[in-house]
Amino acid sequence: MDSFLIKGGVPLHGEVTISGSKNAALPILAATLLTDEPCVIRRVPDLSDTRYMVKILESLGATAKFENGTVSVHAKKIKGYADYDLVRKMRGSICIAGPLLARLRKARISLPGGCIIGARPINLHLKGFEALGVKIKIEGGYVDASTKKLTGNSMFLGGRAGPTVLGTANIMMAATLGEGITVIESAACEPEIVDLAAFLTAMGAKISGAGSPTVTITGVDKLHGAQHEVIPDRIEAATFVIAAAATNGEVTIKGARAEHLRAVFDKLNEANVSIERRGSDLVVKRKGKLKPVDITTLPYSGFPTDVQAQMMSLLVLAQGISIITERIFESRFMHVSELARLGADIEIEGPSAIVKGGKPLSGAPVMASDLRASAALVIAGMAAKGPTQVNRIYHLDRGYENMDVKLQKLGARIQRVEET
Repeated sequence: MDSFLIKGGVPLHGEVTISGSKNAALPILAATLLTDEPCVIRRVPDLSDTRYMVKILESLGATAKFENGTVSVHAKKIKGYADYDLVRKMRGSICIAGPLLARLRKARISLPGGCIIGARPINLHLKGFEALGVKIKIEGGYVDASTKKLTGNSMFLGGRAGPTVLGTANIMMAATLGEGITVIESAACEPEIVDLAAFLTAMGAKISGAGSPTVTITGVDKLHGAQHEVIPDRIEAATFVIAAAATNGEVTIKGARAEHLRAVFDKLNEANVSIERRGSDLVVKRKGKLKPVDITTLPYSGFPTDVQAQMMSLLVLAQGISIITERIFESRFMHVSELARLGADIEIEGPSAIVKGGKPLSGAPVMASDLRASAALVIAGMAAKGPTQVNRIYHLDRGYENMDVKLQKLGARIQRVEET
């Protein structure tokens, strides 16, 4: 497995352009299955996850071409069976269920895989499908779903940790070709849901309320092909903002949308990090010494769980005690033990991590456990003195496009060490 070798202690300087959002691109690519006409999706990040999604579309019978950030899909004739060998590699693959049910009225899909960061059941997806009149059977690791017709209905999709993002996407897509009106209460409000709704609307769907807790979908008889450009990746943007602050550098972030990151920027401001808007760009640097802050992860528009690990890498550098409480995933502190190998002083108490910051970090070999933990370890390695080797970066390649190349252009001493 590839790894990153980092020689820390170098402040980042320069400009970085944010790629398209992985979490927006995956359901949008799945939505191309809703029509038998060609679709073109632009600004798709070149990641292992997006490549897998293209392979899944092809396995279902669609023709797909991925070139220079653009994916062209023509799902003229498709089947309703998604094989385990592809779906198991990526949890986001479950979002093909809604389009298959809408188009074919049946779907057989392997239960998905993904990062091991805590229980992420699909029960809310299935609850929503059943409300639309779908019969569900789970057997042999597969979900078998079928219906004679999809009938609009009202449903509540709130879960233990808040709304389900992929569940909201799945039900939205299924309901577009259903009969009547579907109302999703406690819908996810993430920008990625708004982006999906924009693409579906371009295809001819009738959707209102996307980005609010109540989304209404009025079914139509047919959807047509469309073109769409994916929104910037807010998690990648937050990661580079934090990396700039952690290394005490000054970086211009190009292509990000500040309105998607208000909760993150609020906490960074408390931590004494300056984020200045210059036209459409964001310029990031420290205002002085880093300060400790308290953070609780929440559904959007709260502080995102996908930025929790990166923020922890910053706060281990701030003199004083910070408290980070994780309310979304119960197993998302797996990076703590690896940060401790670099010299961080962190204690876990229930759902909270007590970060006793201010001690200098020193490089060491570390092991990434999941996608965002990988990014956190890279940030910590760049802030540490001496060499750090981040192993198992295949996790990172799932969600960051050319991260090492972008960091090198900012002056980071980082190189990919390929497995021999």
